[in-house]
Amino acid sequence: MLISITALLFAAIAIALGVGGAWLAALGGSWYYIIAALGFLLTAIFLFKRRPAALWIYALVILGSLGWAVYEIGFDWWQLGTRGGVIVLLGLWLLAPWISRRTGGALPLAVAVLASLAVAGYSMLQDPHDIAGSLPTEQVTANPDLGGNMPPGDWRQYGRTPYGQRYSPLDQITPENVGSLRVAWTYQTGDIKQPEDIGETTYQVTPLKVHDTLYLCTPHNWAIAVDATTGKEKWKYDPNVGFNPDRQHQTCRGVSYYADPAAPPGQACAERVYLPTSDARLIALDAANGQICSSFADNGTLHLEQGMPYNPAGYYYSTSPPVVAEGKIIVGGAVNDNYSIHQQSGVIRAFDIHTGALIWNWDSGNPDETTPLPDGQKYTVNSPNSWSVSSVDENLGLIYVPLGNRVPDQLGMGRSEHVEKYSSSIVALDLNTGQVRWVHQTVHHDLWDMDVPAQPVLVDITKEDGAVVPALVGPTKQGDIYVLDRRTGEPIIPVEEVPAPSGAIPEDFTSPTQPTSGLTFSPPPLTEKDMWGVTMFDQLICRIEFHKLKYEGRYTPPSLQGTIVYPGNFGTFNWGSVAVDPVRQVMFAMPTYLAFTSKLVPRAEVPPPGEGTKGSEQGLNRNEGAPYAVLLNPFLSPLGIPCQAPPWGYVAGANLRTGKIVYKHKNGTIRDISPIPLPFEVGVPGIGGPMITAGGVAFLGAAVDDYFRAYDLTTGKQLWEARLPAGGQATPMSYTTEDGRQFVLIVAGGHGSVGTKPGDYVIAYTLPDS
Repeated sequence: MLISITALLFAAIAIALGVGGAWLAALGGSWYYIIAALGFLLTAIFLFKRRPAALWIYALVILGSLGWAVYEIGFDWWQLGTRGGVIVLLGLWLLAPWISRRTGGALPLAVAVLASLAVAGYSMLQDPHDIAGSLPTEQVTANPDLGGNMPPGDWRQYGRTPYGQRYSPLDQITPENVGSLRVAWTYQTGDIKQPEDIGETTYQVTPLKVHDTLYLCTPHNWAIAVDATTGKEKWKYDPNVGFNPDRQHQTCRGVSYYADPAAPPGQACAERVYLPTSDARLIALDAANGQICSSFADNGTLHLEQGMPYNPAGYYYSTSPPVVAEGKIIVGGAVNDNYSIHQQSGVIRAFDIHTGALIWNWDSGNPDETTPLPDGQKYTVNSPNSWSVSSVDENLGLIYVPLGNRVPDQLGMGRSEHVEKYSSSIVALDLNTGQVRWVHQTVHHDLWDMDVPAQPVLVDITKEDGAVVPALVGPTKQGDIYVLDRRTGEPIIPVEEVPAPSGAIPEDFTSPTQPTSGLTFSPPPLTEKDMWGVTMFDQLICRIEFHKLKYEGRYTPPSLQGTIVYPGNFGTFNWGSVAVDPVRQVMFAMPTYLAFTSKLVPRAEVPPPGEGTKGSEQGLNRNEGAPYAVLLNPFLSPLGIPCQAPPWGYVAGANLRTGKIVYKHKNGTIRDISPIPLPFEVGVPGIGGPMITAGGVAFLGAAVDDYFRAYDLTTGKQLWEARLPAGGQATPMSYTTEDGRQFVLIVAGGHGSVGTKPGDYVIAYTLPDS
């Protein structure tokens, strides 16, 4: 009876592999599955007949599959295991006495199974994706420009200083003692995700530390002050932003701090915290007590809807902290991606930090006119916006703005000359006038949502001849790291224009070339052999989908049949940016690799608006007013896991003086994304950013498993990890207290889009008392 049931199982597998394999072969894919189906079918036939040939034939299936798998991908355990797991398990079943004794022929099958297990064991010891190396440890400069005049134990802007280096000059924590870090205190904000919240409710804040106080915000835009030593709450301010289902994001990445140098000590609002809210307000609060500073703007509130072409409720707000520089507070904003062509302007505005009066406005749709917009006039509809964080060099008088695309991201028809010039670029604006000083575009005629997502990092780089060049390090979604002279925008590390795929829809076009930096983490193009699955069956489906979709490498244009976008619009790098050590002039980063798919949907086929069909970053993006909507999704198997093989996430180090990637190690486990909490280090995606210290340690949460980790900056090897009570999709920071202790802090609150556990935790770590 068992043999008959087993034979039926093998016959069913043969049918499934045969049908799927024939489909794959017809699409131009591998013939392996047809051959394997024949092997399963012959095994089934001879099992019914109780013949030894059944086990002999299946031994050939195992050995043939093993040879094919090693030929395709070498000794990569995570790819070998999923290709051969079911096959070997079935081989073990056939070796069971109740089958092998009745059929005979066990010896060759046993040899085949043992050979597979030997190869599996060997492959587990290999890591073909790893790049091992050591960053230089020499101090290139003893007195680097950190970009801000503040005590070394403070962290006063989002990236610590206006340069955005995410570098702390503290050196108490080292690779030798970081393993002793312990929780010093935990604070819970009380702002937790509510049933009425939108899906992408996220906690991404990096707190500021000034004197003895930490300042932070929450997803619903509460502003909170906490004692930096004890974690005790000092004050809390709730702006009552309410719930709005039209918001695409519900988050706050940080507040902005300002100290008035002319104010007498103790004067009300001499030190201020500026809070951006999700209902398009900017509120000035007294840093001492959280009271509103009524002298700013309209009784303490700046209404960012002024000059906007439409009502911004739910469709526009500043998700990132504004920049404070030269007596100004400079604000960009996020718009809802791909909801409608009738979007808010992407204008960048500088306001007087004391009064809220508009000083200048730079609108990429009208870039030459930066004097304050007269009352009654409106900014350009739907111009490229800046939703991330800008950097500032006050010595050069420049602010560096990372720009996104205009809506719709995937449709380039009708874009103006200015949109074509400024989309997906880094723009240097004059701090005093808002006039453009230079622009460097990272994607031409962007059809893939390749916004420049990250704060540019400013650092001085010493060249081999000893010359010091003020540089800008700009991470991008497509994985390129642009290293530019921040005075002129000219590349320091060469940038090459390379041919790009054509084949846009008839109404649109593609750029014949696209830029690529000499320092890039962009992955090689996908091939069929890169398709993956938990079993050979879902891998087969992913192979079929790969061939059904349009794909000619990076920058394959959107299509009606569906296109693979790789790297996807999730980004190799996102708003978390990179961290740079200005002393050693090296970089630490977290490249992530996830393919997405995009499919254009003609307007006549777009369903009426309804639940779950409005603009979002996944699913159907309606693009109201455009001829096509777009269907955007990660490229996933039927089981909901990526169709591309892991690793999906790494930590990496690069030498900024040479432009070379020195190490790259897979990062993170599947513990919190698999049905069973398995601690397998596969290398998982992440969203968030790193921070490094003068002690030679890099810190990072971000990965979709709930851990906070420390790494040796020199080698990238993991040194320590701590389990978090929720997702750690925020960038950490470091500071000291009056007693001289160095703390490292991260917010753990989860991320709605990547599915990590929500929470409201602020956790500080320090070394135990000696």
